Amino acid sequence: MLVKISDIKVKKRIRKELGDLEPLKDSLRTYGLLNPITLNARHELIAGERRLEAAKQIGWESINAIVLEREIPDAVQLEMELEENNQRKEFTDEELLEGYHRLEKMRHPSIFMRIRNAFVRLWEHITAFLHKTFSRKQRQALPHAAQVPAAAEPSDSPKS
Repeated sequence: MLVKISDIKVKKRIRKELGDLEPLKDSLRTYGLLNPITLNARHELIAGERRLEAAKQIGWESINAIVLEREIPDAVQLEMELEENNQRKEFTDEELLEGYHRLEKMRHPSIFMRIRNAFVRLWEHITAFLHKTFSRKQRQALPHAAQVPAAAEPSDSPKS
């Protein structure tokens, strides 16, 4: 649900230091909000303070949020805040290296992969063209009565 940022209330939080928000702001500008913030029914923030603050700083007027419609006890809201921040698992160095290696290969494919990808795209265009051509010819081959759409068929109502 899209919520106006000015309608969101931020009460006392566990996290005291939001850290460097510049990378998060860059991410929001580039990819948008990948994970919505979480609010209670009174639009009080439960989870996502860094995302909310970064969105404010880049000038967003609204943000995607999960709004919990039922009343949730304060203790459960605090548990949710702790859980949301505690259950993250950072990539290992090996996982991060593998991810960037794969990204680099996608951004700068070898000549073999560029040729392969060109053939794949060509094949997709050919099959789409053939599908479009033959399905059009099949429609044209139908008897005229079979081509009339259901909405255009005469109704049983009397004519005036």
